[in-house]
Amino acid sequence: MPRQARVLSESGYYHVFNRGIGKQILFEDGDDNQRFIDTLRRYTEEEHFELICYCLMENHFHLLVHAETGLDRIMKRICCSYAYYYNEKYGRTGHLFQERYRSEAIKDDKQLLATVRYIHNNPQKAGICRREEYAWSSWREYAERATIVKPAIVLDIVGGKEAFLTFSESADEGHFMDDDRKERVSDVQGQEIIRTVLKLRSGTQLQKMGKEERDAALRKLKEEGLSVRQIERLTGINRGVVLKA
Repeated sequence: MPRQARVLSESGYYHVFNRGIGKQILFEDGDDNQRFIDTLRRYTEEEHFELICYCLMENHFHLLVHAETGLDRIMKRICCSYAYYYNEKYGRTGHLFQERYRSEAIKDDKQLLATVRYIHNNPQKAGICRREEYAWSSWREYAERATIVKPAIVLDIVGGKEAFLTFSESADEGHFMDDDRKERVSDVQGQEIIRTVLKLRSGTQLQKMGKEERDAALRKLKEEGLSVRQIERLTGINRGVVLKA
């Protein structure tokens, strides 16, 4: 089946989203988050596009970008660079991201503002912490000092930094591309269980185990309270395999 053509944005603004293949975790620790941010910084300079805001969650990321042309090339370079780093660090092979990135064309100022608020609210919506406490989003760059993002257009529309803080508290509007639910055990707790109970550095190491050893480890994770969906996300192992273990 041919790929569906992307909807182009007349304004050049896009909400871009991608997640790990099999919903596996993308950012195991702070170094991984920082590496992805450094990769974004590098390609904003090399590809001459603007990053308006971002949020890195454990198994997916959201970006709001302004790119008149070349979005496919930009995202390919970002994702390929990070996948190479991740696979080398954790000793894995193959695709890291789930299919192509998804994008949503931004049509007007109202949609632009709603998208910024939605992206920054991801940690709070997931029950991790309040948006201003989260280290891996651009919210603080809006409230304090921008280093990688270009917040000017958003701050101009809302009326400055103080107005932005008020705007951030407003309810999200509209339907967006993902709708993750809070897990019984948080992904942070799940990672710690993998390290302490299974004695593994990363859940993706289960992919290299023999069937019996792998299934025993998967059963142990379920006994520790991790959901099937969460195990799939943290290990990159297919849901059907997790269910049968």
